Amino acid sequence: MASASVLEELSCSICLDLLKDPVTVSCGHSFCLNCITGCWDQEEQKGVYSCPQCRQTFTPRPVLRRNTMLTEVIEKLKKTELRSDIKVSSNAKPGDVECDFCTGRKHKAIKSCLTCLVSYCEVHIQPHYEVPRFSKHKLVNATSQLQEKICSQHNRIIEGFCRTDQQLIYMMCSMDDHNGHKTVSAAAERTEKQKTLLKMKGNNRKQLHQKEKEMEEMKRALETLQASAQEAVEDSEWLFTELISFMEQKRSEVTESIRAQERAEVSRAEGLLEQLELEITKLKSSNAEMEKLQPIEDPVDYLQGFQSHFTHPYVAKALPQVTFEPQFSFSEMIKPVAPSLKEKTEKFHLAIIKASAQAAVEDAKRIFTELISFMEQKRSEVTESIRAQERAEVSQAEGLLEQLELEITKLKSRDAEMEKLQPTEDPVDFIQGFQAHFSHPYVAETLPQVTFKPQFSFSEMITPVVPSLKEKTKEFLLAINKAPRWTGPPKGG
Repeated sequence: MASASVLEELSCSICLDLLKDPVTVSCGHSFCLNCITGCWDQEEQKGVYSCPQCRQTFTPRPVLRRNTMLTEVIEKLKKTELRSDIKVSSNAKPGDVECDFCTGRKHKAIKSCLTCLVSYCEVHIQPHYEVPRFSKHKLVNATSQLQEKICSQHNRIIEGFCRTDQQLIYMMCSMDDHNGHKTVSAAAERTEKQKTLLKMKGNNRKQLHQKEKEMEEMKRALETLQASAQEAVEDSEWLFTELISFMEQKRSEVTESIRAQERAEVSRAEGLLEQLELEITKLKSSNAEMEKLQPIEDPVDYLQGFQSHFTHPYVAKALPQVTFEPQFSFSEMIKPVAPSLKEKTEKFHLAIIKASAQAAVEDAKRIFTELISFMEQKRSEVTESIRAQERAEVSQAEGLLEQLELEITKLKSRDAEMEKLQPTEDPVDFIQGFQAHFSHPYVAETLPQVTFKPQFSFSEMITPVVPSLKEKTKEFLLAINKAPRWTGPPKGG
């Protein structure tokens, strides 16, 4: 490589590039012919011309002459730089065809000669371009399979093809081993196989597009399936939550109704007790007066006391005949709830609660709590049922997608091989590549006809749960009927 100082000396100070058609003015500075001409054309009107580097002026305009010495130096420098670049950039790498002529470190071969049976790098191939006696040699792109282009029997270049044996041959072989066979030139066979390749390529791409279409449809179906499953889960959650919320509300209402009736009955009983206590107090007071009067012996005092307190017999005040219900009937409490409860539960074919049960708050809470807990359990079971079906369907769909991806990869790889082979001009290379990869048309594997349900229906998911809901409702009604009744205070009279 030329040093930086040398390159600077050989560069034009106007364009800053290596001198082209160098000319030197009288001050000693050199420029590209076009660069200095352009500068001086702009100074034409002034009539005074200057050196762009040192600003020395000239009058009249100097005549420019080519500096032949600089021209030769620059040309040699260019050749040296070119060869240096070639050496740096063309060293053979793993997998490259190496130049057979290079000694020491091998360069990458760019051409192979079928006449010489040798591969050449960019430097060593030059004689084939420059020396007339090499002009008839057959050059092909560098290949490591030169021997495969040579007939092993005649040690000559393969130029023919036996269609009977589907084999590349040297033309003389048609007179020996292939006598009577249908033979053509390698170029003619390439033309036929090129047509076949184009048809195969079209069919391959048709299959590829079909498989890609199937994959897109499968992906959309999978997305629909997952969205449908999520929607079914949300519907299940919403409906069960509504039902459970309704049950909790009615539990509170029944409890409050029981407590309200209890408060009313207790209030009435307490009023009767208060009146009874007042009558008892009066009777006790009258009895005490009698006890006090009874031992008096003086007739006058006795009669005066008797007339003062006991002229008329005392009769206790008759209390109003008030009766109250000493027992609470759970069936009476539940009747106002039944219509709305029926409306809420008829979706699940639940029987309406018709039996009666004891009006104890704890029993009502227990029965409702058990039913709510059962509903929550069934909600979880329905959700898990949906998710289990979703997992099965997704697994099936993913298996199909995996197979489709494998088929698409194979078809794309085959298409890439066709694209790579199609522009190959050398008939032998083309035929060898065709026989290696495309002897038989490729048919994509037909996937098994597996169908899966792309949508979930909440009604279908809930149907298996209905029998257990009905059974639980029967237990709920039976518990109500068997519940012991709460006994209130005794009837007043």
